[in-house]
Amino acid sequence: MSDQSYDVIVVGTGFAGSFFLHRLLERSGRPLRVLVLEAGAMRTHEDRMTREGDPALAGVRQHHDTFHRFVNRNPEKEWVFETAFGGGSNCWYACTPRLVPEDFELHTRYGVGADWPITYDDLEPRYCDAEDLMHIAGAEGGPFPRSRPYPHEPHTLTDPDRLLIAAFPGQVVPHPCARTREAIPGQRGACCNNGVCRLCPVDAKFTVLNAMAPLYQREGVELRLGATVERVEHQNNIATGVVYRQDGQERSARADLVVLAANAMFNPHIMLRSGLDHPELGRGLCEQVSRSVYIELDGVENFQGSTISTALGYMFYTGERRRTRAAAMLQTINTPDLLNVRGRWRQRLQVNFVYEDFRMPNNRVVLHESDPAKPEAIFADGKSPQTRAGIASTAEDMQTLLAALPSRGYTMGEPWATDSHIMGTTVMGRDPATSVVDADCVHHQLRNLILLGSGNFPTAAPANPTLTIAALALYAADRAVGRA
Repeated sequence: MSDQSYDVIVVGTGFAGSFFLHRLLERSGRPLRVLVLEAGAMRTHEDRMTREGDPALAGVRQHHDTFHRFVNRNPEKEWVFETAFGGGSNCWYACTPRLVPEDFELHTRYGVGADWPITYDDLEPRYCDAEDLMHIAGAEGGPFPRSRPYPHEPHTLTDPDRLLIAAFPGQVVPHPCARTREAIPGQRGACCNNGVCRLCPVDAKFTVLNAMAPLYQREGVELRLGATVERVEHQNNIATGVVYRQDGQERSARADLVVLAANAMFNPHIMLRSGLDHPELGRGLCEQVSRSVYIELDGVENFQGSTISTALGYMFYTGERRRTRAAAMLQTINTPDLLNVRGRWRQRLQVNFVYEDFRMPNNRVVLHESDPAKPEAIFADGKSPQTRAGIASTAEDMQTLLAALPSRGYTMGEPWATDSHIMGTTVMGRDPATSVVDADCVHHQLRNLILLGSGNFPTAAPANPTLTIAALALYAADRAVGRA
């Protein structure tokens, strides 16, 4: 069992860990010795493309091979993630809306959920920085104020998108995304506009591997793959380092600052194995809930857009409706799904209603009784009452939507089994009695331990969480400069 010393240990190489490391090295003011521990392997884009095209693996999503890493007590509720260098950046769809200002103040404004201990204004400049780092393509407008423009122009809209923009001015905007229209010299090419975005065939979508790999080659940064962290070592309310397993051997490392950036399943698991239990640790496991609706258009052609999802609608998101039912963000989908009617092949539109959810106490991550090396996901409470009420209102909201779209009817799917966004298990807040970390993402008890990622989110807003994960990591790094 080795014992080496570093200035900083970072656990995880996904959005949270990578953006934190980027900012910390940028602003530390002195050379740092950093150990980065990643439980997964590094898989090249070429390897992923080969795997995707292998007939023996047809129909098997690449991140499903991580299901053996946890136990799901309620398998009807799926939890999807990827354990590999770059984490979720390998399998995300690169959708990057911001949260809106009221998402941070839900309890104050509407008496539901919880307020965040930070505001939209605290994150706004970090949103801009994260958008610049990922080369986001987007347009002005929408319900979130901006201090500077997107770095790239938005993707092409569809004819149904334009009808919705005309009917709901200021409430429908081009979907901001990390699928840039222009090539990024030395990093990635331009989007090929074929709507296959989970694994971009030309590697144009932002990933940690294609955009931030040089970060892990910096002098002073040591990356260890296949290194599974078992626990945080601590003494006298100070984190002293971590114990991890690599190549079948238990090893240890010491550091002045420890940063857990695994995900909302594994951050609480590591904490529980470290004896750092708390009434809220692991509780509140949640994510958004999506539901697809398929509209048969009448005389309107679709699929002119240039990426998988082309527009976002906020007509069911903000305002007083949130007092009684979950907010919903609308996504228009551009992947060709043709209508089986001669001469009307393209007169079909898929929209996704993405509903917020809230932390429920009996939805949680615990140590699996017979194998504590694995986290166990429990979804005993299910969806929150607000979310169930939101889902029940889909048909009512569709009447509002159809007033803007010539149509012959629609069919409505069931809520998805997962949105692949795990949240809520290491909640942030001002009160140490009701939160695991403070407004700076620092553990209330161990003041040199930082937890990052969507586990810190007090609520699961309708907007995709990834941009907020990155912005919050930049914010935490700004606040941590001086601790390392």
